[in-house]
Amino acid sequence: MLRLEKRPQPSQLWTYLTPLVAVIATMIAGGALFAFLGEDPLVAIRTIFWDPLFSEFAFYYRPQLLVKGAPLVLIAIGLSLGFRAGIWNIGAEGQYIVGALCGAGVGLAFYPIEGWYIFPLMVLAGAVGGMVWAMIPAVLKVRFGTNEILVSLMLVYVAEQLLASMSLGLLKNPQGFGFPGSRNLQQYASAHNAELIAGTGMHWGVVAAFIAVIFSYILLNRHMLGFHIRLTGQAPRAARFAGVVPARLILICLGASGALAGLAGLFEVAGPSGQVSINFNTGYGFTAIIVAFLGRLHPVGILLAGGLMALTYIGGEIAQSNLGLPSAAIQLFQGMLLFFLLAVDVLTNYRIRLKQREVA
Repeated sequence: MLRLEKRPQPSQLWTYLTPLVAVIATMIAGGALFAFLGEDPLVAIRTIFWDPLFSEFAFYYRPQLLVKGAPLVLIAIGLSLGFRAGIWNIGAEGQYIVGALCGAGVGLAFYPIEGWYIFPLMVLAGAVGGMVWAMIPAVLKVRFGTNEILVSLMLVYVAEQLLASMSLGLLKNPQGFGFPGSRNLQQYASAHNAELIAGTGMHWGVVAAFIAVIFSYILLNRHMLGFHIRLTGQAPRAARFAGVVPARLILICLGASGALAGLAGLFEVAGPSGQVSINFNTGYGFTAIIVAFLGRLHPVGILLAGGLMALTYIGGEIAQSNLGLPSAAIQLFQGMLLFFLLAVDVLTNYRIRLKQREVA
């Protein structure tokens, strides 16, 4: 019989092996899924992981890695701060939506005025919008002891209804012939998050993601606040004796994650997406949770995990168009990654032992 035996200390080897094993297990299980759907599993896996980087059309797909990866990294960095402290923000998708609405609303309010100050104001509005939306579960938890997981998650559905309302109402394009959605921000120079270097996919959202990685690394390893975050997650009682104020930490972590998610929404709506629409949100806020854990809540790991998850987005789109795979299968494939990551992560704190069956 097999049983789990708790390790005296977490295994450093399995801490680093877990993401790799989870990816391999996901490929095997995903291959079985694609075979069940009638596709060659090797071709499907190659299409998802190889073709975006090395096919004849890779010159077109590679810049999309930055476009798809930037919002994932930006949101995941914010989530990782709270996760390290045991503060669970599951509503980044809602903060992403509200940040996009606030930023786009500021830009459209100035239309058709051109000015250098418009886009910075949109960035500020996006960050503030996401932060304010995240402060709702933060304040409720501090003041009334509510569960931030449930409150933040429920607010995602409120944000989605708000998005639909804005697309059909206040932000609707008056020259859009009755179709839902705002004006195209890509055609409004002062509000457009354009590529900084043509053909590379590099825009201000990508720059912000790299800055967030650097600052979070410095914060967690060189700043007292980062020490308090790590200590609270590892030993809450010891953190209290060290002078950590839990309420303040909750407000800081949720506020920071909301601000970064709001920035991701703003950079997306002003750039690759281009407009506020009913189907603007594509699940980046939920996928970023996978990115955060796949990267072991470490800034550099999150950067690499964001690139991998962006690869599955791009490869999944190729697989849908070339192989006819349904989008639900690709989403299930991405979800498998989190499932196997959590399953294999058990081996970080436990070892498997063979227990002799007792004879009656």
